[in-house]
Amino acid sequence: MLEQNSMEKIVSLAKRRGFIFQSSEIYGGLNSFYDYGPLGVELKNNIKKAWWQAMVYQHSNIVGLDSAILMHPKIWEASGHIANFTDPLVDCKKCKKRFRADHLLEAAGIKPDLGTMKNPPKELKECLECGGQLTEVRQFNLMFKTFMGPVEDAGSVVYLRPETAQGIYVNFQNVMESMRLKLPFGIAQIGKAFRNEITPGNFTFRTREFEQMEMQYFVHPSQADEVFEKFKEARLQWYIDLGIKKENLRFREHEKDELAHYAKRAVDVEYNTPFGWKELEGIHNRGDWDLSRHSEFSGQDLRCVDVGSGEKFFPYIIETSAGADRATLMFLLDAYQEIEGGRTTTTESTKEMETILSFSPKIAPVKIAVLPLSKKPELNEVSKKVLDSLQSDYFCLYDETQSIGRRYRRQDEIGTLYCVTIDFETLEDQAVTVRDRNTMQQERIAIDQLKDYFKLKLS
Repeated sequence: MLEQNSMEKIVSLAKRRGFIFQSSEIYGGLNSFYDYGPLGVELKNNIKKAWWQAMVYQHSNIVGLDSAILMHPKIWEASGHIANFTDPLVDCKKCKKRFRADHLLEAAGIKPDLGTMKNPPKELKECLECGGQLTEVRQFNLMFKTFMGPVEDAGSVVYLRPETAQGIYVNFQNVMESMRLKLPFGIAQIGKAFRNEITPGNFTFRTREFEQMEMQYFVHPSQADEVFEKFKEARLQWYIDLGIKKENLRFREHEKDELAHYAKRAVDVEYNTPFGWKELEGIHNRGDWDLSRHSEFSGQDLRCVDVGSGEKFFPYIIETSAGADRATLMFLLDAYQEIEGGRTTTTESTKEMETILSFSPKIAPVKIAVLPLSKKPELNEVSKKVLDSLQSDYFCLYDETQSIGRRYRRQDEIGTLYCVTIDFETLEDQAVTVRDRNTMQQERIAIDQLKDYFKLKLS
């Protein structure tokens, strides 16, 4: 596990090497919003592709959807978000800082519940920052509100969606009928969501704008427990298959008194971050709450009919809900390694700390770097031809400045899988040197065999 101060190293590396930038930085930044740079967008896209591959392409009965961010406001009434999507908030009367009451209690080792909110202990009376008096606990709705149309009044209020799941539920019937699906089946979606968090933090772990990867699986109530266990194990294994160390992952079952209002059961996949064990993904048995509520509020009958018995019922929903931004951060944390003195035996390298991002080949943002040994035109010409032959299939980088050792270390620092070095011998034998990031072993490969070589290595 990385130490707490390692988060500073991750944030620094993310900016310096083009993974993640503070949003609006030249204007002083906008708190809790981030922009993904050239390498960050590749990493995040690769994670989303791997999720889509696992959730949609590997299941014959799970299909995709891309629903709108703005939806009918009555949807959020039906879902319970207007009434229940709140966090307990306190403010310091002296320094004006704002805190989540439940976070203050957790930090003090006190379990947050309705009783401690109504009869607050001293941890909810004195500010941790300045010792000033805290306000009473009040509930704060996390949905971002905006207006649709030219008039800003109560009748034109709409919300930026706080989750992608509701877009799936209100399209349940459309998808089932258009794709001729029968239970059990699932609908998957990747999309932006927005929550006006009181206390965002820990870099991209908790932000106000984020991207969710959610799958809602609709089943007969009698199948819900079995399906829940199946997806629970599958989702843990997905992270392991993509390179997350098994010892950094665990399940945490929600206790009855902490379940969301809609949930019959909930289990988190947690990751051992530098700031403690934190939720990476949630697997939930939502029961029939969602479809029954949308039936009630919309007037549309969203029940299914059991072919054998003729019974009408609302399907239960097994949900897997992961954050693409949170997953990206965890893959960065897990891949990060520091090696004192470096891995090579040259005098130069032993004087420096070497940083490596050991991403899985499936998600590594850069697959291949092309490195001419010299800037001389004859090598440059061959190097550009090699680059052209590879970059139609893989995301590649081209680097011709500084010593080859420093360039290797630069590529290791961003997790590049292979370095292809073009040297003066290449002009004679039409072959290049391929270096493996993990083993540092080097192979001499003919240029005309490179595509087949990498096809085998990266398939």
